[in-house]
Amino acid sequence: MNDRAPTALTMFTIAAVERDTRLGKDTLRVWERRYGFPRPLRDDNGERLYPHEQVEQLRHIRRLLDAGWRPGRIVGLPLEELQRVGQLSGGETAAAAEPALKAEPKALYELLRAHDVAGLRRALMQTLLRRGLAHFIGEVAQPLLVEIGEAWSRGQLEVFEEHLCSEAIETVLRTAIATAPEMRADGTPRVLLTTFPGELHGLGLLMAEALFTLEGASCMNLGCQTPMPDIVAAARAHRADIVALGFSMVSPAGASLDHLAELRARLPQPVELWAGTPQAAMQRRGVEGVLMLPTLGEIHQGIGRWHARAGTTRQSDDRHSND
Repeated sequence: MNDRAPTALTMFTIAAVERDTRLGKDTLRVWERRYGFPRPLRDDNGERLYPHEQVEQLRHIRRLLDAGWRPGRIVGLPLEELQRVGQLSGGETAAAAEPALKAEPKALYELLRAHDVAGLRRALMQTLLRRGLAHFIGEVAQPLLVEIGEAWSRGQLEVFEEHLCSEAIETVLRTAIATAPEMRADGTPRVLLTTFPGELHGLGLLMAEALFTLEGASCMNLGCQTPMPDIVAAARAHRADIVALGFSMVSPAGASLDHLAELRARLPQPVELWAGTPQAAMQRRGVEGVLMLPTLGEIHQGIGRWHARAGTTRQSDDRHSND
């Protein structure tokens, strides 16, 4: 059997697949061994190359994982079956998606469908300035991203349109963080944000940073995929009070919990370890000494409890709402 790539023009490297699907390289390799999918070809140097059809399958798999499906039930299914499962899993929600979307995210969604990128960016920023950062994230950005994902699954949006919206939201969030009023040099808590290798939950991490900043925290965002020794070193250098890690539905629950337990053991005891995860399995099993946050909205309460334990005062400003 010839497993060499016929032409590089129709193939994707593992790095390109990772960027496109937000499925980590390690996850792809594990699935390859465990489920026999994906089935990459090899170039002359033995490097993995993925056909377009398999990348399309992986995109749908990612969507279903985000919707709560387990990898063992969907990885390796034909594209047509994945599409059918996606339609069934959407059910009544998919049929009523647009009417159920509130006015603000719905208007933004229509700008995206009209390919009015400049208008989308302008409207995102205006919504943020008018309604405040917490409202923008919880009531606008997150519902909009969910709807876009569902619309893509229904074949109503292209991948590039999803990427455009994510980039626009990221730009607005970075601007909000950069222009936030500076806190005191001794502002607390000091929060280090990142993900473990293989987890590409970058936009979620940025949303968390914005909400921590809103609470008056001093943040250092390392971005995604930081090796554990570097997390420990950065926590010491930043004199972190809290190390906050983000996880997605794709993160393998067992391995993620093991890594959290190891990191907890390697961090100084006074440093708190928080894990943001939508996975019920991770929330249910938990790790001793690790605070599990099911939603970004838990950050506000978590910071309040931290200040109560530390005997300090919250330094948040009035950007929770501009109503």
